[in-house]
Amino acid sequence: MGYKEQGKWWVSPENYDQEVTRQFGFPEKIEILDTTLRDGEQQAGIIFTKEDKLKIAKALAEAGVHRIEAGTPAASKEDAEAVKAIVDAKLGSKIFVFVRNMIKDIELAKSLGVDGVIAEIIGSEHLLEFGKRWTFEKAVEACIEATRAAHDMGLYVTFFPADSSRASDDFLFRMVDAVAEKGHIDSLALVDTFGCFSPEGAANRVRKLKERYDFPIEAHFHSDFDMGVATTIAALKEGASVAHVTVNGIGERAGSAPLESVVLALEALYGVKTGIRTEKIKGLSDLVAELSNFPVWPIKPVTGSRIFGWETGLPSSLWLNCKDTDPLIMLPYHWELTGQHEPKIYLGKKSGKDNLNLWLKEAGLEIPEELKPDLLQAVKELSIKLKRDLNMEDFKNLVSEFMAQRG
Repeated sequence: MGYKEQGKWWVSPENYDQEVTRQFGFPEKIEILDTTLRDGEQQAGIIFTKEDKLKIAKALAEAGVHRIEAGTPAASKEDAEAVKAIVDAKLGSKIFVFVRNMIKDIELAKSLGVDGVIAEIIGSEHLLEFGKRWTFEKAVEACIEATRAAHDMGLYVTFFPADSSRASDDFLFRMVDAVAEKGHIDSLALVDTFGCFSPEGAANRVRKLKERYDFPIEAHFHSDFDMGVATTIAALKEGASVAHVTVNGIGERAGSAPLESVVLALEALYGVKTGIRTEKIKGLSDLVAELSNFPVWPIKPVTGSRIFGWETGLPSSLWLNCKDTDPLIMLPYHWELTGQHEPKIYLGKKSGKDNLNLWLKEAGLEIPEELKPDLLQAVKELSIKLKRDLNMEDFKNLVSEFMAQRG
């Protein structure tokens, strides 16, 4: 793989310069854990029914997602039923659930047939003392008992100390040391609950954890500073082996690291194979947007409905001139890579003559060449009046009125 992959992407050659790539410490295999059905649903206002969850889980599995966090069974009877339905569907992905470090949560998870649990505890000294109002000793005791029980039941245990990005090294190490010694940890999630890691900070914390522990490190990062993708990749670059993501980046407050951006960046910008079927991404995004009742921003990276197209005259002309030679001359990646549509040429305030000529052709209309500058000006004026680009009905009506005025 390289910076230019025929029919896939064309990114900067600097990304693949040896001075850059020799700094990478990506693990041999990266797994994607999607938590749309748990952390995604925790976004205020999103409710997924049992049927919704099963549809989304099937789509995630079809896209090749390695692990699906199917929900929090203890939260509701319907959530537990949804998890059971997903397990029974035998989708091929590993199924995890979110649990408190409590024996009854572990037993419920086991009864549903899941592969593993993500065992949460408050993982920073300030939030444990002032938010949870527990002592360190009480928290550790609960974690030891629950993780050991989960292991004894044959479940994979991901230890999940929430807000561990803001914990001091000493506090976090003491907690993980105690649980690893007397309880059980198969993997440790580094959790940036409030999205406050910088990429460099995330990398540094992962580096410390990798030096201290033998078990895998997972990255669960939020996007409060719009850095979820950058921090997740920074963690993976230092050896974290599992990325926690959600479709469309939904999740508490500003959301989580979006699956689509993390995967595409790894593949195209870093040359890291994820195993995700990227051509399924747009359909997956549309499904989650529909079932969550949270529309995707039209210019959202990767999945937005209007990211492939131009209204402005110069880029529109550049695209029309080169698209048949090689569309990647004007694109960072091919639209088919993510299941998107071919780029469109829009018509509005910023458009030029090539936009106009294309729209006339698509509308099946012809006007004298000498009238086109005036028609283009009329297009611009209407676009300004409407405060948007034109649709085909607008355009046809405008041409009809324009020609009528000229006899």
